[in-house]
Amino acid sequence: MDVEATKRALEGSGLRCTPQRYGVMTFLIDHPGHPTAAEIFEAVNRLDPRSSRATIYNNLRDLVEAGLVREVAVEGRAARFDARGMRHHHFICDHCGNVEDMEWYDVPRPESRSLGKRILRECELIIRGLCTQCAAQHASREVS
Repeated sequence: MDVEATKRALEGSGLRCTPQRYGVMTFLIDHPGHPTAAEIFEAVNRLDPRSSRATIYNNLRDLVEAGLVREVAVEGRAARFDARGMRHHHFICDHCGNVEDMEWYDVPRPESRSLGKRILRECELIIRGLCTQCAAQHASREVS
């Protein structure tokens, strides 16, 4: 996404394009490895040391609420962030905590009666297990 497209995405979602918000968005677009808020803060602050930790965290919250960024909860570890881009699911490694993108496929929506008065926005999957590296290490231990 180029500079103008990023600015349009921010403004189109109702957010002002502040230097800090723009910095967070461009970092997430350029680094699809699901960084933590602390990693985002460090990277953005290297480029623009005027950004406080609170500013970065507040911008992440605003970007998540606007639907431009997705927060991926990793049990027992820091949440990870992902610029939405194309729809996809996530695989989270139980051992190392690595978060990987997985191809999107439609998840059956729950029946409306099971939701009560809740309003469903979307269904996504988080698949958990051992990533390729951890699975190989686990298998080599079992062979020994």
